[in-house]
Amino acid sequence: MAGRTNPTLRQRRVGAELRRMREQAGLAGSQLARLLDVTPAHITQVESGKTPISVERMYTIAGMCMCTNEPLLEALAETIADRGKGGWWEEYRGALPIDFLEVAELEGHAKGIVAFNMAFVPGLLQTRSYAKALFTEGLVPLRDQEIDLRVALRLRRQQETRSAGTPYLALLHEAALHGHYGGRDVLIEQLSSLIESSEHPTTSIRVVPFEAVTFPVPSEDLVHMAGVVPELDTVQVDASHGVYIVDQPARLARHRAILERIEAVALSEDDSRGFIRSTMKEVQRKHG
Repeated sequence: MAGRTNPTLRQRRVGAELRRMREQAGLAGSQLARLLDVTPAHITQVESGKTPISVERMYTIAGMCMCTNEPLLEALAETIADRGKGGWWEEYRGALPIDFLEVAELEGHAKGIVAFNMAFVPGLLQTRSYAKALFTEGLVPLRDQEIDLRVALRLRRQQETRSAGTPYLALLHEAALHGHYGGRDVLIEQLSSLIESSEHPTTSIRVVPFEAVTFPVPSEDLVHMAGVVPELDTVQVDASHGVYIVDQPARLARHRAILERIEAVALSEDDSRGFIRSTMKEVQRKHG
C-alpha cells in the first residue's frame, strides 16, 4: 500500500500501539521485519502510521508479538477498518493548523471527555463572543478570516459532541470564571451560558474554588478522551507553546490520577451552578 505523508492522528495511534506491542515482546524492528519478510524500513513506516496495514496483518503482528489483549485488538481492527472514512473536520483541512483538526478528531471518537481548565472556559463550552475574543486577543495576530474559521470550528465541535451524546465533565478552576476576555458583557454572557450548559443531560460542570485546592494543580489545561478501551485513551495538553498529545501508558496513568484528584475536591454540580451564578452577579455589581 502507498504511504501517507501526513497520517491522521488515529493512523499514528495504530502504529504507536503496534510499536508498543513489539517492544513489550522484546523484538527489535529488524527482528519483526525478518519474521514478516519485509524490510526494517517498512516496519518503521507502519509504526509511524505512514504505511497503512490490513486488519489481517495487524493480527499477524499481534500473534508474533504474543499479544492476547482481545479488546485492544478488536478496537485496533475497528480503527483500521475505518481508514479513509474522514470526519466532518476534514472540511477544514488545509484551512486551519493541524492541531485544530486533531483536537476535533480526538473528540469525535471519544467515548467520554474530562477536562480541567485553569485560565479560561474550555472550547466545548465557549460562546461565540468569548471564543472570538480569545482568538482576537491572542499573542499571534490573526486576520479576521482566520479568526472566523477558528470560531466556526469551535462551535461545530460543540454541536457535534452534543449531538453524539458524548459524556462531558468540565472541571473549571475558579480563576477561569474571572477572565474578562472581550470585556464585561462577554464574560457575563459566558457565565450565563455555563449555567445553561450545566443543565444539558450529557454535560457536567464542576467548579474548583481557590480554597478547595490544597495541592499543586497543573498550570496547563488537560483534556482526557476515553477510548473504546483504556489502552486507547488519550490526553490532550494545552501548553503555552501549543498542543501536545499523550498516549504513553505511564503518562496516561499520571494524568488520570491528576484529574481524579481535582475532581475529588470540586464542588457538586448544583453547588457549582450556584457558584457560577454568584460570580456572574458579582461581575454585574462591580461593573454595573
